[in-house]
Amino acid sequence: MDEIRIDNLEIYAGHGVYEDENASGQPFFVNAVLYTDTREAGWKDALALSTHYGEVSHLLNRYLREHTFRLIEAAAERAAEQVLLHFPRILSLDLEIRKPKAPIGLPFASVSVKISRGWKKAYLGIGSNMGDREGYIRQALERLRADQRIRKVCVSQLITTAPYGGVEQEDFLNGAIGLETLYTPWELLDLLQSLEREAHRERKIHWGPRTLDLDLLLFEGFVSDDPRLTIPHPDMHNRRFVLEPLAQLCPYGRHPVLGKSVGQLLEELKE
Repeated sequence: MDEIRIDNLEIYAGHGVYEDENASGQPFFVNAVLYTDTREAGWKDALALSTHYGEVSHLLNRYLREHTFRLIEAAAERAAEQVLLHFPRILSLDLEIRKPKAPIGLPFASVSVKISRGWKKAYLGIGSNMGDREGYIRQALERLRADQRIRKVCVSQLITTAPYGGVEQEDFLNGAIGLETLYTPWELLDLLQSLEREAHRERKIHWGPRTLDLDLLLFEGFVSDDPRLTIPHPDMHNRRFVLEPLAQLCPYGRHPVLGKSVGQLLEELKE
């Protein structure tokens, strides 16, 4: 990925845990590496096809001067998000905030916090088999599209499938969703569960009927066996109602544990 660098941007701001730091302020220095594709802008020599580093610098200066944080960790987190939200060509960035006049009381050159943040591609499974199935799915999609930390939401065709797991119930309407997000996998899980609660999802019977079911299937190559969140979804490769709509969105997307594409997994399941 190409890089645009901003080095030692000096910003006078009032961040710190002590009141006098907030009141009088002090100099901070910001280093940013913006990861983006500069090829088209380079060949066409067109600023409109690139990210204006001057505008990024002014946004950082304005935001860090107008907001006060106790921790430079918080300042870095919020400033990085502002850059990613305002400049869609930036896919990710490294942001470092240095505080050379931190009140340590010992000789030192500087203290700093450096973070890396960016848009991540995720794929979800969505389903419903109670009440207004299409309405529940439509409402969830509207909520996802309205969230500023989510962009480029796309959805597969919805398919009607028999229930999975042996519990007698109505047929499901199932589909897949692709999106890019600034959330971590756990933050995205929290959001999905909140959408299920909004739809009055009740977890009474394992594999039972539900107004809305949202599963995090894949998260940009991330693998987790955390008891709260297993990624990739542990049983997705055995579920045709998951793979069939998912293959519409990312047939060549790779399962990071099995090492096979979604299309390959679907073909194996059909055999």
